[in-house]
Formats: sequence, C-alpha cells, structure tokens
Amino acid sequence: MTTFLVVVVFALLLSAWVLSIANRLDRLHVRTDAAWAALDAALARRAVVVRALLDPALSAAASRAESASRSEREHAENELSGLLGALDRSALAPALAFELADAEERVVLARRVHNDAVRDTLLQRRRRVARWLRLAGTAPQPSYFEIAEPSAPSDAVMLTPRPSARVVLTDAAGRVLLFQGFDPARPQELFWFTVGGGVEDGEELRDAAVREAFEETGLKLAPDALVGPVWRRRAVFSFDGQTFDAEEWFFYASVDGDLVVDTSGFNDVEETTISGYRWWTAEELESTEDTVYPVQLAELLPELTADWDGETRTVR
Repeated sequence: MTTFLVVVVFALLLSAWVLSIANRLDRLHVRTDAAWAALDAALARRAVVVRALLDPALSAAASRAESASRSEREHAENELSGLLGALDRSALAPALAFELADAEERVVLARRVHNDAVRDTLLQRRRRVARWLRLAGTAPQPSYFEIAEPSAPSDAVMLTPRPSARVVLTDAAGRVLLFQGFDPARPQELFWFTVGGGVEDGEELRDAAVREAFEETGLKLAPDALVGPVWRRRAVFSFDGQTFDAEEWFFYASVDGDLVVDTSGFNDVEETTISGYRWWTAEELESTEDTVYPVQLAELLPELTADWDGETRTVR
C-alpha cells in the first residue's frame, strides 16, 4: 500500500510539472502572437507615414511591404528601409520628419520585443520534455523577423548613450530584489528591473553600483562586496520621450538576514515612475507573465547564486 501511494504521489507531481511546462508554452505562444501583432501594427504605421511623404518610389515600396506575404515580408520591409536610409530628411517638414522618426523607432523596438518573445518560446519548445511529449501541440513554430535597422542614429531617431551599473541583489534565500516601474509615456506597460541606474560623468562602474544600491535600497555596500561584473546587457529603449542606447553592467551582491528596503533616496523620476518592489525566487520568475529585465534572469539566477565562474556573460 505504501509503495502504491508513493507511485500515485510521484505520478501526480510529474503530471503537475508537465502541466506547468505546457501552460508556460501556451503563455509564450500567446506572448509571441501579441508581439507579432504589435510589430505588424508598427510596420503598418510606418507605411502610412511613408505614403504621407508623397514620394512615388517610397509609396510604392510601402504598398509592396504592406501587401507582402509573411514569407516575403522581410525582403519587402528591408527594401523600404533601404530607400528610407537614402532619404534627405532635411527637406522634410519638421512635423513630418518627427512622425517618420517616431514610426521608425517603434518598428525597431517592436521588432526587438518580438524577437525576444520568439527566442524565449523556441528555448522552451526545445526542452526535451516539450519535444518528447509534443507539448507545443499544433502551435506553429515562431520565427524571427530580421530587418535592417537604421545604420546611423541620424537616419531615424537620436539615441542617447547611457552606461549604467546594476546590482543583482539577493537575500539569504536566494531571492532577487526587483523594482516595478513604467515609462511615463506608457504607464499601463509595467515591467520589473534590478537595482541600479546611470553612471555619472567620471564615475567608475563599481562606485556607481554602490551608490545606486544605497540610493535605492538604503544598503551600504563595500565596493569589494560586489562580484563581477557578471553580466553585460546592450539595449535600445525609450523612456519619457527620449530614446537611449544603453550599456548595462551587472554586479552581484547578497545580504544576510532581512533587508528593510529604504527608498527615501529615490530621485524625482524614480519617485514618479517606480510603483513598488518585491523579492523574487527563480521559480516565480520562470512562471510569471510579467515583463522582467533582463529576460534571462530566471535562467541565470540559480547559476549566479550557486557559483559564478568569473565570466561576464552577455544578456538581453
């Protein structure tokens, strides 16, 4: 009887585990579909703005891109991007030039969000249990959408360089502290991120990480208490109407016992745009549908807390 109960419990646990993977896959496919819809909308808006330029060649290219099939869409959109790259924007009316730059920026960001979603979905589909049990069902395999981005910031949108130092801060249980925030231009789109912020002029990365940790949490870290940099992330993102070319360097630190997070050191922007914070386990990060940066945090956190190998990894 005892053996039978053990088998039943094991079977139930195994079923729950498989079901959680299937649910995760389903959510990832939904996320990928939504990301493609957003990218498609951004491309459509770019085509509308391009036709407003009243240039016959550009208008024809925009129409071809809009009517292209999914398999031919990349080629058609790249053709349009090439024509836009050769466009003399100094002759455009300022309002129209701004609309075009904004439309191109949104295409860049939407494509990256889409490809991030595709990458995460493909990683989950490639897991052995997902392949063996065909947990993806009849959902088609998503594919990346590769189109050329503007070769220089002046071709589309002015990018502001932003080096930053961030801290992956964990407690004794291995949970990581994340803040939740939003872009004032899109307050409904919440996301989670690690402790840290921009590096000031003349400031060393490690010193910036120590300063940011104190300002955002009240924790006074010694510079040698930081491990790393363990990760490096390059990202283009918009915030409050400005677009940044960010290079983020992540350090690792842990605290013993309970940390009472003190946010009294927040600046005005942080006071306005950070809505909360919490400690996350790797399992919670793996199962959440919330947006978290860097996106591989759930995957890399256990490896980091167990034993960092000294290599600075590139993350997204």
